[in-house]
Amino acid sequence: MTQVQDHTPIDADIREVLKAHARLSVDALELDADADLYQAGMSSHASVNVMLALEGRFDLEFPDSMLNRAVFASIAAIRGAVLELQAA
Repeated sequence: MTQVQDHTPIDADIREVLKAHARLSVDALELDADADLYQAGMSSHASVNVMLALEGRFDLEFPDSMLNRAVFASIAAIRGAVLELQAA
């Protein structure tokens, strides 16, 4: 098994959060950034834990408008949301 190379430093942090909280059926370190996290085994309950861990890791808060399945569907989607919140 090989680790996927991250495109941004944020990806590594997201993968660590996913590894600890998403309860995926595959290793978060090996997922493609566009892979569907729900198909990889993340439940909606686990996505709440992921969201809370991301808020702590990046010192930000997801607004209600971002609390949807699409925002947490992939590493790339999470990266986009984190970057958007950090820029705000």
